[in-house]
Amino acid sequence: MNNLLVLVMVLPVLAGILLIFFRNKLYFQRWLSFGVMLANAGIGVYLLNRMQREGILRLDFGGWKPPFGILFVADSFSMLLVVTTSIVAAVCLLYAFYSIGEKREKLFFYPFVNFLVAGVNGSFLTGDLFNLYVNFEIMLLASYVLIAFGSSRTQLKESIKYVVINVVSSFFFLIGIAYLYGAVGTLNMAHISSRVAEVGQTPILTVIGMMFLLVFALKSGLLLYYWLPGSYSAPPTAIAALFSALLTKVGIYAMFRIFTLIFYHETVITHQFIGIMAGLTMIGGSIGAVAYKDVRLIASYNVVIAVGFILVGLSVATPAALEGSVYYLIHDMIVKALLFLVIGTMITLTGSNKINQMSGLIRNYPGLGWIFFIVLLSLAGVPPLSGFIGKLLVGQGAIEGDSYVLLSLAFISSIFVLYSLLRIFLNCFWGESTINIDEKKTIRIGWLVPCIILMIGTIALGICAESLSVYVKDAANTLLHPDIYVDAVLND
Repeated sequence: MNNLLVLVMVLPVLAGILLIFFRNKLYFQRWLSFGVMLANAGIGVYLLNRMQREGILRLDFGGWKPPFGILFVADSFSMLLVVTTSIVAAVCLLYAFYSIGEKREKLFFYPFVNFLVAGVNGSFLTGDLFNLYVNFEIMLLASYVLIAFGSSRTQLKESIKYVVINVVSSFFFLIGIAYLYGAVGTLNMAHISSRVAEVGQTPILTVIGMMFLLVFALKSGLLLYYWLPGSYSAPPTAIAALFSALLTKVGIYAMFRIFTLIFYHETVITHQFIGIMAGLTMIGGSIGAVAYKDVRLIASYNVVIAVGFILVGLSVATPAALEGSVYYLIHDMIVKALLFLVIGTMITLTGSNKINQMSGLIRNYPGLGWIFFIVLLSLAGVPPLSGFIGKLLVGQGAIEGDSYVLLSLAFISSIFVLYSLLRIFLNCFWGESTINIDEKKTIRIGWLVPCIILMIGTIALGICAESLSVYVKDAANTLLHPDIYVDAVLND
């Protein structure tokens, strides 16, 4: 039954290839893509529960045993992200049915979304460093097309910047893999971990680790986030929501995996650098979130703040901090998608993206207004919503690790998140309405339902935290004790 592991990548790939031949069959494209995401979520939930009984699962392709063959490895950390990815992608597709437009749908929108999800899931599951690179490229190639979808001037400008940044980071990624292979003679991540543990993390390995930090910082928006706000605010709403929920999270996942499994011996150097970069990222993101009047840019800088906050847990690397980061990562995937969907709907209804050109929306669209208020509270970390648990655990971990500067920056950044989103809420939803009765657009049920589903998700994630805690604790335990992962891969 370990063959189910490969299905979460194979199903989107096969669907993407098949849908290329049904370009004009939009009904078929929509519901096949939606069905694939739901199937992936179901497979992920099944495997996640099976893991609690049997431990980490492994699939060796072609029957080649590690470290010689290609393999997928599923632990609680990777499978939690696969399940969340599938759910968020399904909801964003549901929103796209009613917003992306037939013209764009016929330009192979659904095949490329499937390829994007395949690359994301493959990145979470691969146990081989070179195949991590390959899956990154599958994801990025699909995102290159999606970011330019519609071919507006802004999209083309931002897509050029996005492509250049990612091509450069992929080049350094490949160089880092080559140097690491030259140093340890293997690409299997568990085998690399075993060999580094045997010989120690030499200075050359630490330098290679810093190169990987540069690569994943570029891909996740850790400090090197210049490309992110414009790139995430340019595409259509459904695509921007997918990007904000998934793309930076793959870079974050890779950083957690690499720096807890391989480069964890010289934490004074590597993890301290991660902490410095996380702190500066939260500062820069906070400034950006309050500096602009464009609601899309405000949302994008909130993505940047979250990247810094999540990586505080990796820098501190205590059990509570890692649990908090894992939990907050899941929360952020759901709530950031919701934030971008709500803001995109606001822009569609008003025809403006400036907070000083919108007012009184709650009079005309009360449901949308209160959904945004729930998003605001969740991202600010107000209990009992999902953001509170992650922030509490990261804060506890930072105290245990005596990282008081990072703790202060983390919670000051939460105040900036609250202020930036409260500014949108007060300016755009309260006051005199700027929409005349004759000009009022009807909010489509297809826009509202996906937002309601994700809103229920963030409420449930907070209220049912106890049910999720067994998986989160298992994920954090595997990250904290790399020998668990190594034994599961190298020993039958």
